[in-house]
Amino acid sequence: MSGVGRFITLEGIEGAGKSTVAAALTAALRARGVSVVQTREPGGTPLAERLREVVLQRGAERLSAEAETLLMFASRAVHVDNLVRPALARGEWVICDRYTDATRAYQGGGRGVSADFIETLSREVLDGFTPDLTLLLDLPVLAGLGRANARRKANGDGEADRFESETVAFFERVRERYLGIAAAEPQRVRVLDATLPPDELVRAALTALEPLLANAGSDAGSGVGGGPR
Repeated sequence: MSGVGRFITLEGIEGAGKSTVAAALTAALRARGVSVVQTREPGGTPLAERLREVVLQRGAERLSAEAETLLMFASRAVHVDNLVRPALARGEWVICDRYTDATRAYQGGGRGVSADFIETLSREVLDGFTPDLTLLLDLPVLAGLGRANARRKANGDGEADRFESETVAFFERVRERYLGIAAAEPQRVRVLDATLPPDELVRAALTALEPLLANAGSDAGSGVGGGPR
């Protein structure tokens, strides 16, 4: 399928099922002839992955909420410049596990970083680069954390990272901020019920993508999609 590239992001707290949905969407789109790049944040490129390790690893040195936010945007800038924008320019779709909404929710909602600070970074570092569609996989905090803990034990991942070790109250603030973002931008952000069985959740995600798929051919060559808004 030819056409313009699309930038799709998945958001939600730990245990929401983003990785599962991202893989399923990637497979479904490829089956329809769409060229897809599946990626994640923080990370996605070798340098961005190194910055991911700095952000997630728990260490002896204090990392302020503002410094954490700066590291997130440093990783994001590397990721967007080296992977996301080039893929979109080639007409490929990009499915990304987390993007700037995660910073708004985790650093803004969870840690209390100023929204003005975050939006200034988004504007200055990314030129307001915004997804075509964001799928927010929403579920109660305790359910999500229970899933995440079970997954970590099953995978033998060991100690929780800096975010996984946060309190329930922290994740309640994160979830609340996510839902606030969705309420403020209903055209871009679609809320999906992440308590659904995985196959039903994937079907709901594919349904949300259908309008973009229907318009993909007609947008070919138009130069729109996956860009600043």
